[in-house]
Amino acid sequence: MSEERFIDLESRLSHQDQLLTELNDVVTAQQAKIMQLDELCKSLITRVRSIGEAMPSGDPGVERPPHY
Repeated sequence: MSEERFIDLESRLSHQDQLLTELNDVVTAQQAKIMQLDELCKSLITRVRSIGEAMPSGDPGVERPPHY
């Protein structure tokens, strides 16, 4: 192999290493965001359930519609 070809291969490998590092950073950031959103969803589900349990469970047919 010629020296020029070795230089080309080393250059490509260097760029691939840099790209791999950048992609890893993106995936790591996305995983952190997914975990944050998962915790937020769990919190919202808990809040909605607690609000639903606090509401009176009377017959909704007895209530007047909101347009009256």
